[in-house]
Amino acid sequence: MSRAVLFDLDGTLVDSAPDLAAAANHVRALRDLPPLPTALYRPMTGAGARGLLGVALGLTMLDDDFETCKQQFLDTYERNLAQHTRLFEGMDAVLRHLEHHGQPWGIVTNKAERFVSPLLSTLDLHRRASVVICGDTTPRPKPAPDPLLEAARCLGLRPQDALYVGDDLRDIQAGHAAHMPTIAAAWGYLGAGESIDAWGAAHIAHTPADLLPLLKLY
Repeated sequence: MSRAVLFDLDGTLVDSAPDLAAAANHVRALRDLPPLPTALYRPMTGAGARGLLGVALGLTMLDDDFETCKQQFLDTYERNLAQHTRLFEGMDAVLRHLEHHGQPWGIVTNKAERFVSPLLSTLDLHRRASVVICGDTTPRPKPAPDPLLEAARCLGLRPQDALYVGDDLRDIQAGHAAHMPTIAAAWGYLGAGESIDAWGAAHIAHTPADLLPLLKLY
């Protein structure tokens, strides 16, 4: 088994789509627009405010009111970030398996620390994770290798002695750049780009339970 396993957060470790969709719908409500179904937001959840506001209001970062809407979205989300967010079904069993076998695990996410810390505390994951690297921990977020390299450094490991699991192309690109083996999480949000089969991950796991036999390969 790999000496350490690192997970992306949103769409891999936890399902945060309901709370993020609710924040996006609040921005719509401020403009007297009705809510959209969470299912419409889910594929773009991994793209953060940019992706969610694209769904909610058809905005891009070039629009004049994007920054105003983004701040409204982030402030709303920060106040309500753990209302419905939970570990994906089967993921706690994976974490407990790692802990039982003395395998350290951690989180590497592009989500900012202001959101990550309270969320992990609410979910009681902050004391279980051996390392947490946020989107503002290193100068460059994923797909740059910096966050994965920093996680390995914090664990005292070479990058190739860890394994990264993520549900976005950027996760796999970061793993390649860091020379860290990767598993693509097909249960996640996946984005609107090319198929997960084309990402070049070492493996694809369709459910969290699929991770356990794959971890034994490392």
